[in-house]
Amino acid sequence: MNKYELSLVVNAKIEDEVRTAVVDKAKAYIERFGGTITDINEAGKKRLAYEIQKMNEGFYYFIKFDAEPQAPAELEQRLRIMDNVLRYLCVKQEA
Repeated sequence: MNKYELSLVVNAKIEDEVRTAVVDKAKAYIERFGGTITDINEAGKKRLAYEIQKMNEGFYYFIKFDAEPQAPAELEQRLRIMDNVLRYLCVKQEA
């Protein structure tokens, strides 16, 4: 098992319930691919460095999890097609 951190930038113009559902869906994907979530950090609404899809702000989430090496590729494949995810990045943490 490796340690990973998933950074999510979620659309700031959607309702709170929808945003929560997007994050819950990402967490469900992690668990579906055999991952164990260890920490979730909601950084809140922040200004983006540059405009993405005509938006200047996004909600930032940082999810730390343990998973097998193939899980991040599967996770990114699902996140890529989610509507309200503006950007994502999954990185391996050093032990």
